[in-house]
Amino acid sequence: MKAVVCTNYGLPDVLQVTEVEKPVPADQEVLVNIHAASVNYGNLVLLKGKPFLARFAFGLFKPKYAIPGGDIAGRVEAVGEKVKQFKPGDEVFGDLSSCGWGGFAEYVAVPEKALALKPGNLSFEEAAAAPMAGVTALQGLRDKGRIQPGQKVLIYGASGGVGTFAVQIAKSFEAEVTGVCSTRNIETVRLIGADHTIDYQKETFTQAAQQYDLILAVNGHQPIWTYKRALRKNGTFVHVGGSEAQMTQTMMLGPWISMTGSRKMRNMLQRAKQTDLIYLKELLETGKVRPVIDRSYRLSEISKAFEYFQEGHAQGKVIITM
Repeated sequence: MKAVVCTNYGLPDVLQVTEVEKPVPADQEVLVNIHAASVNYGNLVLLKGKPFLARFAFGLFKPKYAIPGGDIAGRVEAVGEKVKQFKPGDEVFGDLSSCGWGGFAEYVAVPEKALALKPGNLSFEEAAAAPMAGVTALQGLRDKGRIQPGQKVLIYGASGGVGTFAVQIAKSFEAEVTGVCSTRNIETVRLIGADHTIDYQKETFTQAAQQYDLILAVNGHQPIWTYKRALRKNGTFVHVGGSEAQMTQTMMLGPWISMTGSRKMRNMLQRAKQTDLIYLKELLETGKVRPVIDRSYRLSEISKAFEYFQEGHAQGKVIITM
């Protein structure tokens, strides 16, 4: 089968499409014929080996996982003897980040817990856009942010992969949502349901003197104190992504701020979880959430896909088709 192989950390040109042996599923594994995959920030970390701390999980001197790729959507070709949830022919989607990656390939063998049945109303490309970004947004808002109906919620970085899901998921919880993005993405953020938008190229989100119950920072480089000023009393800030400086501030200063005041500053690391994937599937099937796709690339164009993705301006998700 064809697969993308990464044997050294570096720039997108280190990614090579080559022939490798087709996997055979173990007793508790599912063999999936992959139709589409998507690019996430975790894939970029796995490619570059940065930030350096990530190498303790991904491999200190070279990538531990030769075939990258987390999000997939495809059709079950075979199942192991002990698999109970799926059968050949089932259309599935899933997140492979907790079970060895391997999504940038024509086939992958994975534990059944990494998968769920694909939403019937989505194409394979749309379904591949959803798992990691959608579950990240869900866990950030619901688990770390403890979102409640009627709350004022700010999504900083509302037009990216996680951000577009966060806006829609926050609306599904009946929150009042403000999305922060660039000028060219304002209309997209409005179309996916944001009640208010802020163009960070023209103003900062603190200029309006509005305070929020929950802020989800998906991107950006604002100091943690800026977010703290924008929080209401008893409000919560959740760092999902952004600059390393912003992440470090949240990790180092967040616990102290949380202990000494009413505002909570939290870091969030997404964990692949089948129950959350199924919850996301239900949101997708009811139309409460819809993937936003910027552009698609063929597997043979994987380097171009990463070159575009690392620019940081994708509107929604970047898809890889097999």
